[in-house]
Amino acid sequence: MSTNDPTALLFPALYEGDEDAVVRLLRAGVSPEAVDEDGQSALYLAAVSDRPGVVRLLLAAGAEPDRLSLGTDAPLCGAACGGHTEVVRALLSAGAYPDTVEAFGFTALTWALRQGHTAVAEALLGAGADPGRARTGGRAPAGDGGAPGFGRLCAGAARARGGRAGRGAGGGPCRLLGVGVEAELREGLARAHGSGHAFVTHRHPSPEGVTVEVQLLDARGEPFAGDDLQTGHAEIVALLKASTTRSGR
Repeated sequence: MSTNDPTALLFPALYEGDEDAVVRLLRAGVSPEAVDEDGQSALYLAAVSDRPGVVRLLLAAGAEPDRLSLGTDAPLCGAACGGHTEVVRALLSAGAYPDTVEAFGFTALTWALRQGHTAVAEALLGAGADPGRARTGGRAPAGDGGAPGFGRLCAGAARARGGRAGRGAGGGPCRLLGVGVEAELREGLARAHGSGHAFVTHRHPSPEGVTVEVQLLDARGEPFAGDDLQTGHAEIVALLKASTTRSGR
C-alpha cells in the first residue's frame, strides 16, 4: 500500500492508539474492514494490540466483530490470548459470539484458560461462553495440574447446557484441566515427532503460576523440539465453580 493511501495510514494510527487519526480516516472513507499488506484485518490487529478505543471505533463504523482475519484468526480470541479484558468486553458488547471458533478449533475461553487470564474468563463466562465447546485442536490450556472435582464441574456445566463434556482428541479444556501438564505436553510432542524420544522437563515460576516446558532430546542429548504450558490457574477453576453454583448446575 502506498503511504499516500488513506487505508495505509490507518495501521500506524492503530498501533499508536491515535484515536483521533482513526476517526479522521474512517470519516474520509477508509473501510473499518480494512486489511494491511499482509491481509490482517484492522479489527484483529487492534484487538491483539490492546487498543480498546480503536476497537470500539472500528466496531461503531461497522466492522464485523466475528470476522476472521486471514480466515483463521478471531479478534475475540486474539484479545483473550493477550489478556486484553477491555477489548474482550468491547467485542462482546458489539455482539461477538463468546464461543467463536478460530483455526484449529480454538475459542476465546480456551486461550483465557491456557494463559491464566482470570478477568477475561470471567467476562466470557458472563457472556455465556460454554467451556464444553472450547475445542483445542489437539492441545489444551493447562489448569492447576489437576484440580479436584474439576472434571465433574465441567460435566455438570455441559449437562446444564444440554450438551456433553468434551471427549477424545481435541475434547476441550474441561477434560484436560484435570490432566497432568507434563503428561499432556509429552503426548502432544509424541504425536508431532513420534514416541520414544528422551526428554527433559523444566518448570519456570512466574507471578501467574508456573510454566512447564518439555523438550525432546536427540541422540546427542540436545533439544530439538519442545512445548510449554502455563499452570497455576486455580483462580479460574474457582471462578468456573462459582459460576456453576450460581446457575444452579
